[in-house]
Amino acid sequence: MFNGKKKITGVGSALVDMLIREEDTYVKALGAEKGGMTLVENDFIEKALEQTPHSPEVVSGGSACNTIVGVGRLGGDAHFVGVLGKDGFGDIFTSDLEKNCVYPMLAVSQTPTGKVLSVITPDAQRTMFTHLGASTELDPAGITEETFQDTAIAVVEGYLLFNPELMKATVNAAQKAGARVSLDLASFDVVENCKSLLEEIAHTHVDILIANEDEARAFTGHSDEDKALAALSEYAEIAVLKVGKRGSYIAHAGKNITIAPQMVDNAVDTTGAGDLWAAGFLFGLVNGYPLEKCGELASACGAEVVQVIGAKIPEEGWERIRKLL
Repeated sequence: MFNGKKKITGVGSALVDMLIREEDTYVKALGAEKGGMTLVENDFIEKALEQTPHSPEVVSGGSACNTIVGVGRLGGDAHFVGVLGKDGFGDIFTSDLEKNCVYPMLAVSQTPTGKVLSVITPDAQRTMFTHLGASTELDPAGITEETFQDTAIAVVEGYLLFNPELMKATVNAAQKAGARVSLDLASFDVVENCKSLLEEIAHTHVDILIANEDEARAFTGHSDEDKALAALSEYAEIAVLKVGKRGSYIAHAGKNITIAPQMVDNAVDTTGAGDLWAAGFLFGLVNGYPLEKCGELASACGAEVVQVIGAKIPEEGWERIRKLL
């Protein structure tokens, strides 16, 4: 499928995650639907932080970035493309990439680095408030075939749908370079707001389509999982439907594969669960693993990350995952 190529290149928003644990009432007071993602201005985040006694933990984030970091930690050839600010948050972001074995392909702007306030409620659900900052300045003209030179899979986050020109430039360049395009639908809010563009991109450019049950329902209109998976598979060679702690389903070549969940007793935060699932799955694909094994590795990555706050799996977690290799 990949002609010996193993590089995985991600394109997305270079953001820092600001993680806090709060009650459902806090999310409600901020006017958001729990589990969603809302675009906000920087002052919204600052005011929201004034309403909690908790100090946030700050780490590199962004959907595609989380996936690429996972690929790097698995030992893959991982590259990330984005724009950050010339500030302390940007320094944190770059340092995190390098220490997690990711090659940074980053432009620097005078605009502050983008950030995400990720509110984790007692049920381990996360609700995100995103200020894109410098990440919006990724120039479509700068995304070329050379960006994806020797790339097996281009990881494209659904959030790029908010920037149609950038999304189109990215998938076109990846396709011209011979890379397979993996698109994660990111959030049901993204799907609902960008459905027509998503349908266009998925039909013409996407090889691997990944969605959770909420995103699949918003995209396909089907609550029934079999119908949702079938609808997703009409768009891409490989379609994935993640159903949380019940596992996942993979559709390929007219067959459906059920991936059992890796059970955990102490899930504390779902931040990055889907992103790290994708890391394991895509790493498995470029290394020629059977789809069942790719799904098993993906499930292990997702299970490890929900046991910690944020999207960074600790070293002991990676050691357990590597035993599957």
